[in-house]
Amino acid sequence: MNPILRKARISEAEIIWQILQQAIERRRKDGSNQWQDGYPNLEVVKTDISLGKGYVLEIDNAIAAYAALVFNDEPAYNEIIGNWLTNDDFLVIHRVAVSDDFLGKGIAVLLFQKLEEFAKENQVFSIKVDTNFDNLAMLHILEKLNYHYCGEVFFRGGARKAFEKVLT
Repeated sequence: MNPILRKARISEAEIIWQILQQAIERRRKDGSNQWQDGYPNLEVVKTDISLGKGYVLEIDNAIAAYAALVFNDEPAYNEIIGNWLTNDDFLVIHRVAVSDDFLGKGIAVLLFQKLEEFAKENQVFSIKVDTNFDNLAMLHILEKLNYHYCGEVFFRGGARKAFEKVLT
């Protein structure tokens, strides 16, 4: 297994959308409200990719996971109810999804480890991320990887748990 984090290609939008649909269905089966309202969708994926924000974790020539990455730009994070650990440059991670073909293999943790390396390679030493209160899978990953709960942020009318990890 030789995992590679790279920018997604527009030709991969449909595959990425299929992976997101799998994640949407997993959230539904888990009883989570996250992503049950038509967001994200294929247009969001295409926009991510066209703006250079869409990234895939490729393993053995297959897309194992997807995430949207943004440096220093998440307006909702300016209105946190709570406090971030830092006020320096940061990487925001959105729309994390793992392919059904790679479930149970630690791919989400591997993805986050690769994203932490990516941030440091870009001289950014903070990662900020948010998730629904009922996304137990993501909450478990964030806890396992020592992300610090910082408070609540609001997206599309709902409160979300906000986390930050300071990288060393």
